[in-house]
Amino acid sequence: PTSNSFHLQSRRKHITKQSSWYLHFSHLAIYEKEFGLVRMALACNLQCGVFSRASSTTGTRNSKISVSGAYKLRSAKSSSASSFRSLTGRSSNFNSSARPLLSPGAKNVTAIASRPSRLAVVAPLESNLEGRVSRTLQRALAINLDPTLYGSFAEIGAGQEVARMFFAAGAAAGTVAKSISAYDMTISDTFYGRCDRYVTRERLEAMLDYEYIQTTLPLRNARGDTTCFFAFADTVVAKAFGRENECHGWMGVKWQTAPNRAPNRIMIHLRLLDPTATLQQEALGVFGVNFLHTAFFRWKDISKSIEGCQEALKELMSNIGRESIEVDVIDIEGPDFLKIDNRALALQLVEVGLTDAVLFDSEGQVTIPTDYLRKKNVLVQRGNFRPPTILTEDMLMGAAEMVFCESGTDIGGDGGTCVVQSDSRVCLEITLKDLRDSGDGLDWTESKGDFLKRTSKDFLARVDTITAMGYPCLVSNYFEYFKLAGYLKRATNGAIVIAMGVPAVQQLFDPKFYTHLEGGSMENFGRLSMAGLRIFVYPTLDEVTGELITAKNLKLRKESSQPLYDFMYSQGSIYAIDNFSREVLDKMTSANAPIIQMVKKREEGWEAFVPAPVAKAIKEGNLFTER
Repeated sequence: PTSNSFHLQSRRKHITKQSSWYLHFSHLAIYEKEFGLVRMALACNLQCGVFSRASSTTGTRNSKISVSGAYKLRSAKSSSASSFRSLTGRSSNFNSSARPLLSPGAKNVTAIASRPSRLAVVAPLESNLEGRVSRTLQRALAINLDPTLYGSFAEIGAGQEVARMFFAAGAAAGTVAKSISAYDMTISDTFYGRCDRYVTRERLEAMLDYEYIQTTLPLRNARGDTTCFFAFADTVVAKAFGRENECHGWMGVKWQTAPNRAPNRIMIHLRLLDPTATLQQEALGVFGVNFLHTAFFRWKDISKSIEGCQEALKELMSNIGRESIEVDVIDIEGPDFLKIDNRALALQLVEVGLTDAVLFDSEGQVTIPTDYLRKKNVLVQRGNFRPPTILTEDMLMGAAEMVFCESGTDIGGDGGTCVVQSDSRVCLEITLKDLRDSGDGLDWTESKGDFLKRTSKDFLARVDTITAMGYPCLVSNYFEYFKLAGYLKRATNGAIVIAMGVPAVQQLFDPKFYTHLEGGSMENFGRLSMAGLRIFVYPTLDEVTGELITAKNLKLRKESSQPLYDFMYSQGSIYAIDNFSREVLDKMTSANAPIIQMVKKREEGWEAFVPAPVAKAIKEGNLFTER
């Protein structure tokens, strides 16, 4: 088209029918009088069916300007080009400037799903600059106006929401070297290589590496001495049309903190919790701006103090509610983060409320529950594990002998009472309350150097000893077991079994722990029943009589809860672990002091109270030592 007589809207039906068409905008240069074409094309809502790749570059060539769908041009008579140059520090040989698509005089942004937009892009014309833009766009504008930052944006799935924010903020030519979105899998593979799954950590790593090279190689000779290059990327799956799906994604940035310095990298995994794709896209754009602002301007805080780290992580959720996004994995590496232990950093995600649980695999690395537990049966044991003892091991082995078998059906099913061992996982869980109450190494008020390793020393020692046994470790903020069961059900459709001792059962049936629930104890156990949870109870010895107490003869301290317990036992929700070692029970009862004190003081014979792999890990890692 050469004039505005081209009416794109009138041809929407014709374009939509041509499902085999692919439009490739590698470089779209348009004259000023045709400023609306790109915006109209992107507004037709044909991205998923027509566009295989959309990219844009900022810069000038003669009387043309390369633009994206987020910008339109003012008339040639505009006088703001000089102010644009003064803000960005970049020369311009055209007499027009870019501005957000939304008019500054607009009164509001249309509400979606009965909730106002987070963008709050506009305000009355008479207000000042700070009043006209939201905090999110202020952050984006701060990045755009930083003369040292320059890089690329690559986004797969859920639109180009993060790049859109930077275009909407204005002055994007000072920051955005390239913006690209590769929707089609084949097109994506031509850039980043083939893969089996596209919303994965491996895909994000490939995107960051490729885009960083593509940005730095052509530009480093011209501006490498004055520029901190970056490559931002995300690969996301939002809510699909007409079906239920897991809405999540990976987001990361590879960037320099100083010119000519080796790059750092931050990668996170997030879950999108909003009910509609539109709200998810909006939240993703806001979060992406927060993410880049935190990386660029708060990176020193992350490695300097506990307060700074927590404030930096909280900034990720600015203008976004926890009901919209959850961050359950974070990974940082690079020359400026050599002292950071990502396991301790993952604990901070739970501490500041960005997620309710983090999972460490059997190698001690943070992982996604849906990847690690997908289609698996799960046996969980809760405790403080300071350190794991021979009783811990005996409880797991006793429950596993009853739960796992070579072939079987779901627990409680008509055909059997065991599940296939090859399709199962064993997991040890620590609640955040256990970390705070019993972890004398977790001093969250300490702000001295190297804090992430030192204040979390006790916690990391527990992870090391648990993984030494070959088990994954889950750290959660779930006090109620039904919340733990719901978390696991989200990750797997297999059977969920919890192994616990008699003291834990006494607490489980104590009504005082459920006064915050409207339905009290009945609500708690009703939710447990809906989750299909099964409880396996390890016996204990009566402290006075030495009598063996099992699930069969257990008498609760709260007599009012006894009928409920008896009912659940009779219905097959509670099982007694019959395969246990009486020798282990006697030995643990005969200990002269708590095992952790024996280990910390390295008293003679402490090794007999812990499994051999745990004793080896404690000695080799010098774990649980007194300060």
